[in-house]
Amino acid sequence: MNAPVAQLAQRKSGFRDLKVVAKIRESSVITSFHLEPADPDGWRAFQPGQFLVFRIPVPGRDDFVLRNYSVSCSPAREGSYRITVKREAAPQPGLPDGVSSCYLHDAIEVGDVLAAEGPRGEFVLDRTSTRPVLLLSGGVGLTPMVSMLHALTATDRRVHFVHACDNGDVHALRDEVEALAASRPGIKTHFCYRFPTERDKADKRHHSEGLISRELLQSLLPLDDYEVYLCGPPPFMQAVYQILRGLGIERHRIAYEFFGPATVLEQAPAAPVPAAAPPSADKAVAGDGITVEFRKSGLTAMWDEEAGSLLDFAEAQGLSPDFSCRAGICSTCKSRLVEGEVAYFEEPLDELGAGEMLLCCSKPQGPVVIDI
Repeated sequence: MNAPVAQLAQRKSGFRDLKVVAKIRESSVITSFHLEPADPDGWRAFQPGQFLVFRIPVPGRDDFVLRNYSVSCSPAREGSYRITVKREAAPQPGLPDGVSSCYLHDAIEVGDVLAAEGPRGEFVLDRTSTRPVLLLSGGVGLTPMVSMLHALTATDRRVHFVHACDNGDVHALRDEVEALAASRPGIKTHFCYRFPTERDKADKRHHSEGLISRELLQSLLPLDDYEVYLCGPPPFMQAVYQILRGLGIERHRIAYEFFGPATVLEQAPAAPVPAAAPPSADKAVAGDGITVEFRKSGLTAMWDEEAGSLLDFAEAQGLSPDFSCRAGICSTCKSRLVEGEVAYFEEPLDELGAGEMLLCCSKPQGPVVIDI
């Protein structure tokens, strides 16, 4: 019997109903959900790497949570989406299971309807480039990579698809990736299992054992100017990012997205200027470019375009604003804009009140004062 799904009011932010037309178990902990718009006009094209934002009802409460799930199918497949979700069980006794993932796995069946918005996200494959590509993922972080791999099969770019997970029992979409790699020359795969089972070893389902290491990547990759796409849980991301930088890959060649709580992989150096600097110093700073004042913290600094967002910039000054999604969705980083104007490179999911702004998806239009 299909589980009842709460009827959630549609907001002007663009949520629409997606009907589950197939539910396929991909591994012991990962399941794919194939979705089609309830309204035929509700399908929107996506770029490989983008995600949908879902409103997931909270069982036993008249409430919902927002969760992002990458689209894992080919961008050429019009009219439907596929999301591939890991069931996040409680990490230890006494803690709750993951609300959204367990709801999808345990309660949602074919015929049910989910409310979703998007596609969203800037972690997308650069389809204008001709450089060779390294798709590097950990755990369920392979989902946007599979969509990218689908798109790359239609090109002649050289591709290395490297995936790390515990073992074959939890490895999702393996056969699909292998089939895509076999569809044309120039695509190579490597699967690294941390704890391979005896069956994995007997069936030769993996290529290496342990963790992704500098030595492993050096053995796999010839010297070249790679574009790297990196996705996985934060500890995996932090370790692999440092390996890539140690191999001489420039930071602007590494695109990444976190699966799990977002964090910072590498902070840019910054030189904060005290807010109480002498008038002559204030004048020099203001005349040289855009200033950002963090009023509560007593810091003023010159805006650096390479910072990406005001959240990145605040962290580079040594501040620690609250955040979660880093994508304009959860509103955790909402702050008060005291003076000035900001521009959004990712439109906030929900409407903001007067004087409110999101740090994670905005940049200053001129001198600004932020109440953090």
